[in-house]
Amino acid sequence: MIGTGILTTSGFLAGQLGSAQLVLLIWGVGAVCALAGAFCYSELGVNFPSSGGEYVYLTEAFGPTWGFMTGWISFFAGFSAPIAAAALAFSDYLGHFSAALRLDSSRHVIGSGSFELRLGVAQILASAIVALFTILNCLGIRRTARVQNVLTSLKIVIILSFLVMGFAFGDGNWHNFAPPAVRTSVTPLFAQFFVSLFYIYVAYSGWNAATYVAEELKQPSRTLPLSLLYGTGLVAALFIGLNVLFIYAMPLESMKGVVAVGALAARHLFGPAVAGIFSAAMALSLLATVNAEITIGPRVYYAMAKNGAFFSMAAKVDPRWHTPVIAILCQGLCSILMTVSPFLNLLLYIGLLLNFFAVLSVGSLFIFRKRPGWQKLGVVSFAYPLVPVFFVAVGVWMTILGVMLRPGVSGIAALTVAAGAAIYHFRLRKSSTLT
Repeated sequence: MIGTGILTTSGFLAGQLGSAQLVLLIWGVGAVCALAGAFCYSELGVNFPSSGGEYVYLTEAFGPTWGFMTGWISFFAGFSAPIAAAALAFSDYLGHFSAALRLDSSRHVIGSGSFELRLGVAQILASAIVALFTILNCLGIRRTARVQNVLTSLKIVIILSFLVMGFAFGDGNWHNFAPPAVRTSVTPLFAQFFVSLFYIYVAYSGWNAATYVAEELKQPSRTLPLSLLYGTGLVAALFIGLNVLFIYAMPLESMKGVVAVGALAARHLFGPAVAGIFSAAMALSLLATVNAEITIGPRVYYAMAKNGAFFSMAAKVDPRWHTPVIAILCQGLCSILMTVSPFLNLLLYIGLLLNFFAVLSVGSLFIFRKRPGWQKLGVVSFAYPLVPVFFVAVGVWMTILGVMLRPGVSGIAALTVAAGAAIYHFRLRKSSTLT
């Protein structure tokens, strides 16, 4: 869960919401939504303990088309787009050392708004990073795992050190919480809050991961809700703590529109010299996100393809390296192409699609709970249907506002869904299995 979102979105939230209190509130609301979804997923995971997550839930509830669609959307919005976003954020954090690496330095622009494409040094570096880790993943999981263990350990140390040193020794000011920032959005504040929640949703994505190992847990009906509660709670505390530190370091007006907000906060807290160390360290921590996404994504497609629910080529394993090379390379190419998209558009695209499929998955509870023998968890049954209705209602309202206020990106997301459905049915008419 700790990755691109927390290190990049607060600068945009500052401009969109214009209030320190609202910035902290939206991270808290995001945590409550994530926890509500996690509790519902825990009930689904207990009843469907086999691997697959949403693929299993949506196939059982709505049919094989939607099962295939989970893999289709995972490819684009679940992994390829987040990989591109993390790689772009990596480049922007290195912008502390060279202005050419910042995303706002990209000069070659095609189109505008939701259909804008950018190309510059930042995109070239991001593409190179994706290509490097894609090749590394093709060469065997053992080597990749060693790199990931090192990068993840460094990420934890970096973030905790930044928090402790920032509050203990940083040159911040608690008065920064008082003055508002001039809003960069003309959207009414109430509506903007829910649209901005998409970025928070991206930051918290991963809250459902524990459900994928439900079959390996002892007493999953007890263990799953507790693990999700503690995991989401700890991450929420860390996210809110980092945002408090960002605002403690500088007024909201100073961070508006900044991607590498952690690097800017470090500069205000410690000065340019020490800020350089933290900027490089945070950039390094983003590599852990890039590598993890590149590693996990192809295994999802592989598992689905083995079950006949995705393109069969995704299940092909290289005889020498024992990795799903075709799936890894296709994902890497898609991610590289996505690096030319504006950063905020990528985040909104990810949030729209992940939210849509999470809402469908939680909504499937209303179907499954009518089945005889369905195991109901107390945490979901408490004041039922409050928890699933809350999650679905917030998700639906976010989607409606997203479509109304960001029609371009919403249209691209809708085309992604429509294309997946069309490809699935077209190939089914041609053959009995996907090839």
